[in-house]
Amino acid sequence: MKIIDFSTSNTLLNQFLAEMRDVNIQQDSLRFRRNIERIGEIMAYEISRDLPYEEKVIRTPLAEAVENIPAVRPVIATILRAGLPLHRGFINYFDHAENAFVSAYRKYIDEDHFDIHIEYIASPKLDGKTLILTDTMLATGASMEYAYEALLTKGTPAHVHIASVITSRQAVEHIQKVFPQEKTTLWCATIDPELNAHSYIVPGLGDAGDLCYGEKE
Repeated sequence: MKIIDFSTSNTLLNQFLAEMRDVNIQQDSLRFRRNIERIGEIMAYEISRDLPYEEKVIRTPLAEAVENIPAVRPVIATILRAGLPLHRGFINYFDHAENAFVSAYRKYIDEDHFDIHIEYIASPKLDGKTLILTDTMLATGASMEYAYEALLTKGTPAHVHIASVITSRQAVEHIQKVFPQEKTTLWCATIDPELNAHSYIVPGLGDAGDLCYGEKE
């Protein structure tokens, strides 16, 4: 499995991530969502380098030009709800993409233990397609695993790109175990070292869904 950690090089993405982490700046939910969206745009651009391309003849007002364009329409799949701004960043660039949505959430058994529940899925057929599976935070990696299993009911993709803003080291190890090694690429803005007792990423940034859309009941 190929793993791309954007924090290993210095780019503007670092500024967006720093603002998302900052307890003073992140309270501006509009800015928080926009920073996730901008990271999604950067990732979409980088993932586009890995797609197959084909030549297309374009007629201009003066002559013909030959341009290389993507030969595939990826499917952008997002885990609700915190993944929505990241999804928007991706479709800002992949404007011809197909789209899929999965609801995956923690259902707590007690204060420290939970199960992952899938209640909703909307997706096109996935057989032979390029699937880009996005979620803002990968804590344990279980939500991503179950979302992928749910999407497999719609077909088997040819390649899977997993895109996340902050990923824990534990999630990276889990994804390496449960996703097909030969056709999976993991993209993340950074990899944080640990989880706390409640399985939140440390240092992380808090609850991304609440910061995007307000606290849930």
